[in-house]
Amino acid sequence: MVTQDKPDVLFVLSIDTEEEWDWSGPFPKNDCSVENIQQLPKFQAFCEAHNIRPTYFVDYAVAANHESANTLKTFSNSNQCEIGAHLHPWCNPPYFGKSGEKESHVINLPASQIEEKLDALITILNKQFDVIPNSFRTGRWGIDSKVLQLLVKKGFQVDSSVYPFYKNEYFNCEKSLLKPYWPDYDDPIERGAQRNVIEIPVTVGFNRKNYSAMIKIHNIITHSLISQLRLTGIFWHTRLLRKLYLSPESTSTKDMQTLIDSTLSNHHPVIHMYFHSSSLIDGATGFMQGKNTHDIICNSIKHIIDHTQKKANVRFCTISEAASILKQRENNSEY
Repeated sequence: MVTQDKPDVLFVLSIDTEEEWDWSGPFPKNDCSVENIQQLPKFQAFCEAHNIRPTYFVDYAVAANHESANTLKTFSNSNQCEIGAHLHPWCNPPYFGKSGEKESHVINLPASQIEEKLDALITILNKQFDVIPNSFRTGRWGIDSKVLQLLVKKGFQVDSSVYPFYKNEYFNCEKSLLKPYWPDYDDPIERGAQRNVIEIPVTVGFNRKNYSAMIKIHNIITHSLISQLRLTGIFWHTRLLRKLYLSPESTSTKDMQTLIDSTLSNHHPVIHMYFHSSSLIDGATGFMQGKNTHDIICNSIKHIIDHTQKKANVRFCTISEAASILKQRENNSEY
């Protein structure tokens, strides 16, 4: 039931659907383990029981595995999910030498190499699932001009490679927009004039409403010259300032509920939760420790759904469905 005194919000759940490996070790190339994919039928059943239509960003290692592809094909054929493209350079042919930390980030590769890998990924997704992927996410996040223009060239309509409030030595998303937007060809972190690919970032924010002020404070207390004072820990434990991610593998349910509240207060039209498929099996990533990670993730998602539905009129959709709705709203001057 739609309640007029609550905001309308689209709820997107996306999963980086990929191989599992020791993230502290070398990047796998051949014979990747995709054991985690066998957890997806149980997870998909959970999603369908709660009217969620997830978006699976599938990488080459998963698509190339016959058993894993058949598992995902069951959901895709029944139109209960979306199959998007997820580019892991280290296990996506063709190969151009060893993949180290730098080469693991898509944006660090030459455009010609990215295009060849992207072509191979599109081809195997089409072969295995009989779909031409409409949505895309880089492995390890980050997007630049050459990646965006390649997405347009290949016919993608939705990107989700921006990781708000995050930076490393290869890319900086600290100043990225938080709501869906049309990225600029020259600088995809900025709003642009193109209308081919829309960016739908994952939901990241703070435990307080004024995000622009919070990121400034956060940058000050995490600066190398200030970090010795351990202010980040003090601010976190006293709840004066917490940077929060809408991901059940890295953020507590209570903190995610706080993030939902601050996000809705800032009138975001999309709530976008995400995690890695490898977190569905115990001890597969550096994120989650302990046992029964599948059940922990599902329980956390359920609590977040219940909390969000108390605060907003929620419409569950895949990322491409969200993009279509947003485009229609824009055409109708509602967005």
